[in-house]
Amino acid sequence: MAPEAVTRITESLFAQVAQHAAASPRRRKNHNLHQESDLVQRFLNVLQPGTYVRPHRHRRDQAGAGFECFVVLQGSVGLLVLNSAGDVLQRERLEAGGEVRGLQLAEGLFHTLVALEADSVMFEIKQGPYEPLADKDFLAAFPLEGTLKAMEQERLWRALFNGEHGDETGPTPEQSKSPHTSGPST
Repeated sequence: MAPEAVTRITESLFAQVAQHAAASPRRRKNHNLHQESDLVQRFLNVLQPGTYVRPHRHRRDQAGAGFECFVVLQGSVGLLVLNSAGDVLQRERLEAGGEVRGLQLAEGLFHTLVALEADSVMFEIKQGPYEPLADKDFLAAFPLEGTLKAMEQERLWRALFNGEHGDETGPTPEQSKSPHTSGPST
């Protein structure tokens, strides 16, 4: 099927995808604007509080192609940048009506996302084509999606953005270690 010449991104589309995300066990849903074979992936990612995004990074054969760009169109999303030991290096709150609405991550940065409001909608751009078995390099120290430990981890990360652990510009010295519950200690 050929793509449409003009694709509209509307409030009703947000609501439709948010409804699917809320009904999904994963608590999130993508709406692709691209074909899997496209060289640039463009999609809406709708997240609900409670979704667990296992920390990962993107790498591509071509240098610099593992970037990822996020812009929040509705709601609020927390983004954590981690080192290879799972320690939180940077914390960013992205809000549709806030000062920081989006950001671009360089290739190779481990990161995770946390839904801070219901029906949060992000527009994402990254290099394609999509290859499911090679798209993400996961941090092995973190639990698999769908486990009780993953649910606990998501709650701990969300608490970092809800004022329970200091300001939101970055981790304080006592926060520099990720509160993950599995994996090797550093």
